[in-house]
Parts: sequence; structure tokens; C-alpha cells
Amino acid sequence: MREFFRLLKGGTKSAFWAACVNTIVAIIKTIAYLITGNVAMFAEMMHSFGDAANQLFVFVGSALSKKAPTERFPGGFGRLVNLVLLGAVLVVGVLAYETIVEGIHHISDTTHSEDWFWLNISVLGASALLEAFVLQKAMREITEHLPAEKISGMKFVFQSYKHVKEAKPATKLVFLEDNVAVGGAVLALLAIVISTYTPFHSATGYASIIIGAMLILVVGRVFLDNAAGALGVADVKMQARIGAKVLQHEKVRDIQDLDVIKEGESFHIELKLEVDPKMTIAEADDVRDYIEKRIKEGVKGVTDVIIEFDEDDKIDTWRSLSKETPTS
Repeated sequence: MREFFRLLKGGTKSAFWAACVNTIVAIIKTIAYLITGNVAMFAEMMHSFGDAANQLFVFVGSALSKKAPTERFPGGFGRLVNLVLLGAVLVVGVLAYETIVEGIHHISDTTHSEDWFWLNISVLGASALLEAFVLQKAMREITEHLPAEKISGMKFVFQSYKHVKEAKPATKLVFLEDNVAVGGAVLALLAIVISTYTPFHSATGYASIIIGAMLILVVGRVFLDNAAGALGVADVKMQARIGAKVLQHEKVRDIQDLDVIKEGESFHIELKLEVDPKMTIAEADDVRDYIEKRIKEGVKGVTDVIIEFDEDDKIDTWRSLSKETPTS
């Protein structure tokens, strides 16, 4: 149990904040929905409960994925976070379906009411602000590796959208879900105003459908990313970066093979290097130690580096492959 709590300290902070905030928001929205019966509030309530549960699981999963390898699991637990996220998106998918169905029912059975208008507006306004707080936490995590001048002031907002593909799986889920959460709260606010003060009384039903559709887009994106991560996806950009770094060593003639496998938030690297056939074992050991140290210093999240040596075949393999393989 002590190890479990120690691992929790390494969990994704934005997921922890998201779980706490969404639990509070979900309770507030539930009370508001039970009082008003507003369908847009129902959609927001379902969304917040789904977010709270998912982000709690994501936080725990991201923490446990950092557990050290054991005899039973010598490959470590890096892909655990991907498996947890795959489960999380299934829950979001069910909630998205229910949200869309509820919106359709409301459109076909629209009733006009100005009751509880200010309660609905107050709850959704507060929700949007709280969700925006969590969203900026995720944005900060995405951009934390960038130079200070690039994220000063409000620049981190733009940079977070630009670098979201590079984010940790858990942070990416929080970022995408809270984009929908903030956008959904604002959309629900507008829908309530429109349905109250215009003849378009079914606006909240359409808002519910749009919120559900946005959730489905998040499900699709997160599912594809984490399905690839669970299988062990190659990071082509990182391969090119590490390849260039390795070839800077004067005793490395060529790279015969280089695999960079992303496992959750970690990287597993395998190298097959071509060297002078007259190199001694001691020299090869020094080269291995130097390259492993350089890679681990330059790339965050590398769990292990496996290096093999082969004699130089005088064929420029790595540079030829680099020209054929796109890096973007």
C-alpha cells in the first residue's frame, strides 16, 4: 500500500485536478438538473460524471504505469496507461450516446419554460470557469518542456494546441475532454438563452446533440492514439533525433537498425551499430555507456537502451533510410 501511494505522487497532475473539479461540477449540475429538469443541464451533468470517473482512472493509471519492472512483468508497466485510457473512452462513448438520445427526445417533445433560468445560467457559468481552470493546467503540462519565452503570458495557449500531439497520453485526454467541457458549457449557456427568449425552444436539444457529437470525436481520437500505444507504436521523429545524436560518436560508422517504441509515457530504444571490426570489447563497452548516457540525458522518459554491435559493412544504411522515411 505504501508503494501505491508513492506511485500516486507521480501521476498526471492535470488528471488529478480534473477528477476533483469534475466531481464538484457534476454534483452541482445534478442538483440543478433535479430542480429544473433542463435537458442541456442533463447533458452537462452526464458529461461531468463521465469526466470525473475517467480522469480518476487516468490519474491512477498514469501513476501505476511508472511502476518498476518485476520478474513477472520484465517489460515494465508503461503501456498500462494506454489500456486504462482505452477503458475510459468506452465510458465516454456510452455517455455521448445517451447525451445525443436525450437531445433527440427533447427536440421531439419541446416545452417552453422560463423557470430556473438564472439557476441554469449560474451553474453553467461556474462550470465553464472551473473547467477552464483544469484546461489551463493541461495546457501548462503540454508546454512545460518548451523554452520560457515561448510560453510567456498567454502564448502557452497557442503552443498547447500546436504541441498536443507530443503530450503524454493522460494529459492529452484531459486536454481534449476539457476543450469539450468548456465549449459544451458555453454552448449550453447559449442554448438556454435562445430557448428562453426566442421561439426556438428546442435549442437545448440541439445543443445536447452537438455536445454528444463532440464527445464522440474525442472518443475516436483518444481510442486510435491509445490503441497504437497499447500495441507499441514506433516514434519516427524520435528515431531521427536519436539517430543523428548517435552518429556524432566518432567510433560509430553506421546504424544498421534503430527502433524507438513508445510505451505509455516511456520510450524503449534498441540500436544495432556498425563499428570497426578491430574494436576491442573494452572500447565497445565505453561506446555503449557513452551513447546510453547521452540518450537518457537528451530524451525524457527513456526506460532502457539496448545496444548491439556489428562490423562495418561499408554500406551507408542509416542515412539512406533517413532519406526515404518522412520525419513529420
